[in-house]
Amino acid sequence: MKISKDERGVKLAQAALGALAASYAPYSHFHVAAALLAEDGTVYIGNNIENASYPAGVCAERTAFFKAVGDGQRRFLAIAICGGKDGKAEDYCPPCGICRQVMREFCDPAEFKIFLAKQEGEIREYTLEELLPVSFGPDHVG
Repeated sequence: MKISKDERGVKLAQAALGALAASYAPYSHFHVAAALLAEDGTVYIGNNIENASYPAGVCAERTAFFKAVGDGQRRFLAIAICGGKDGKAEDYCPPCGICRQVMREFCDPAEFKIFLAKQEGEIREYTLEELLPVSFGPDHVG
């Protein structure tokens, strides 16, 4: 992990923090937003969306990826994620295991950047490989 000074990370973190209020979290009150950068420069915003039938909810990261893939995107460079209780990003909010696996489907683990942002503008930078070592991906199937 390193403290990021990557301009992509700063801009994506700003976009994610700006989208935090759009999360739908009436049960946990834990709001999450993600800003995903596609290879062509398009940024896709995702938010967590809860459901009274808890397993039917979806994470912000997967929302962003699914929107992008539905738009025809298949290659991604980076994602910024922020989240916290009552929509206050007071600590870093790493992606869950399922979201990491979705990232692995579309991203080079050694190259894809994951920026974790806090409200104070602090950003930590990781690669997918750091957060999902010894991963299983498309190259293992077929």
